[in-house]
Amino acid sequence: MRLMSADVSNLPLGSRVVVRWRLPAPDPATGATLTDAVGTLVARDDDTLQVETSRGLVTVELARVEAAKEVPPRPTRRGAAHLAVSIEDLQRVMTPAWGAVERSTLGDWALRASQGYTQRGNSVVPVGSPGRPLSDAVDDVEDWYAARGLPAKFALAGPEGFDPGDDPLGALLLARGYSVGSRTLNLTADRDTIAAADPGGPAVVITSELTPPWLEAYRKTRATVEGATEAVLRDSPRVLFASITPGGGLSQQLGLRASDAAGTTPIAVARMGIGAGWAGLGAVWTDPAYRGRGLAAHLTAALAARLREEGTSLVHLQVEHDNTTAIRLYRRLGFDVHSSYAYLTQG
Repeated sequence: MRLMSADVSNLPLGSRVVVRWRLPAPDPATGATLTDAVGTLVARDDDTLQVETSRGLVTVELARVEAAKEVPPRPTRRGAAHLAVSIEDLQRVMTPAWGAVERSTLGDWALRASQGYTQRGNSVVPVGSPGRPLSDAVDDVEDWYAARGLPAKFALAGPEGFDPGDDPLGALLLARGYSVGSRTLNLTADRDTIAAADPGGPAVVITSELTPPWLEAYRKTRATVEGATEAVLRDSPRVLFASITPGGGLSQQLGLRASDAAGTTPIAVARMGIGAGWAGLGAVWTDPAYRGRGLAAHLTAALAARLREEGTSLVHLQVEHDNTTAIRLYRRLGFDVHSSYAYLTQG
């Protein structure tokens, strides 16, 4: 079970955490020897960490930490937990779920570069303040990407169907000649709802390792960049790779061709990146010859069920707004539209 760990070295500064630690002496009122600090991790050194809680700043000696983990941002509105998070906070929790070869920050903004492999891996998440005037911040972003031979690209978020020109940053980028493209929906759901919608199917293999057969199948889904693709797929705080591979008694069940039944390359794959108290589903693919058999739904539900071992209960995914087939699948599994974003790319 990976619910909590005493190792706090991988907890990102700025994330919301719960830290359980031993008190110097039992609480005189209750006799308790342990207590929890819940809030934002604001500092950490070789001896202590500091958590900004609702009651103020708490400093904890690392030697007293019993367990700690990231937890989702505090809800900002009523409703189901997967819909109660703000648009900005959802952008924050989505950021570690998809990898990058290189990451940097500009104030609160997150910059990612991956040799051009995927838009998410080569774009800015402009959430919060960049720590300087917007125009200066955009100049700095453009310089950062130019140094890597890439155009600047911003993932600008808003409600479903929002107009980027109504956002101050969006208006500035449009005035600079940026183009709008790849409008994407953010879908969210509860882990147990997805797991309960499993249509059933063949055995699903889930591993934390990026295996050659999984990667071979993934390369059929899109153009890849040697080295960068592997780095992006591995670069999340915790990653799960799921696959369905032909063999055993699956030939008759799936109607496999004789050549496929003997193979080791998966006929369906999916990836889940876990970070910031959420899990992000991506890289879902089924061999065209075996679509319509519920394999994508089965893989997704199996990954959701596995999240119980990870102590993670909320799931997000991104899907292009006009991909009606995928949206219909995810809605059947219990996903709801939370928000959206559009890429604004330097011309």
